[in-house]
Amino acid sequence: MAGAESVGRAKGGEARAQSLSKERRSEIARNAALAKSEIAKLPRATHGSTDHPLRIGEIEIPCYVLEDGTRILSQRGVMSGVGISRGSIQGSSDRLTALMESEALRNFVPAEVLSALRSPIRFVHSAGGGVAYGYPATILAEICDSILASRRAGKLPARQIKIAEHAEILVRGFARVGIIALVDEATGYQKDRAKDALAQILEAFVAQELQPYVRTFPADYYEQLFRLRGLAYPPENAKYRPQYFGVLTNDIVYKRLAPGLLSELKKENAKTAKKAKLFQRLTTDTGHPKLREHLASAVTIMKLSKDYPDFIEKMNMIHPRYGDTLVLDLEEADK
Repeated sequence: MAGAESVGRAKGGEARAQSLSKERRSEIARNAALAKSEIAKLPRATHGSTDHPLRIGEIEIPCYVLEDGTRILSQRGVMSGVGISRGSIQGSSDRLTALMESEALRNFVPAEVLSALRSPIRFVHSAGGGVAYGYPATILAEICDSILASRRAGKLPARQIKIAEHAEILVRGFARVGIIALVDEATGYQKDRAKDALAQILEAFVAQELQPYVRTFPADYYEQLFRLRGLAYPPENAKYRPQYFGVLTNDIVYKRLAPGLLSELKKENAKTAKKAKLFQRLTTDTGHPKLREHLASAVTIMKLSKDYPDFIEKMNMIHPRYGDTLVLDLEEADK
């Protein structure tokens, strides 16, 4: 409304502006104009958006094409691509560069790759004109090759073996898609194939191989389970889970996901010498999406519950066990 008094942040901003000297206000205005001018000089993405990332299994990597044709992968996406999680390398603002410059890897990384990592490309992406950081798309394969070379030489620490496993799967996936793309180009089929056919081939291959390494149960699930059971969180050992959590999870998840699912998963697990986690026996097209949906709902109910009996009471109403008759009072096993 015209003439209305400013309130909240707006009022605070006005007060701050009035407290500044004329010279300081001029300096701020010059810096803002300079920043705008610098952004105007950055290369712009003509194609790509965060809504249509490159999907590799469970991984999503935002990708772009710049005005000069350079293919770009987002900085965070490249880290996810090789399985670098938050906090993998402590005390470093750029965990990927720190990894590639580590004693285990630096002798296997080409100089141009290190140079690209140290100087990421700053560009303006097409959605909303925001500024982002990225690397040339080919760098992902180069990073994977370097990690695998370090592993072959026996230099890679045990704690980074999973990163090498991710890298190996990606390299094999790239090779398969590459040969398909070359055949399509040689035959002319590239003009007729579906627009996202190659991405779908890569996703299907990598999703299947990466499945054992994908975190399916969110961290929130265990944090809430600790809280509801009256246990301190986080535990001293970050990987610690009470043994009985497996029994609770069977009840919270598998008994409520589908009829007879728990017994069928256990039966399948018993057939092989190498035991898998139960969720790894679920199908990728139906089982896993339904599991993730159920877990999202369960975690929400956990957050709305004051203790474990309260949580189970809500679960019994919203996601009753298959074969159970809905009851009002908690059964002894729920307590």
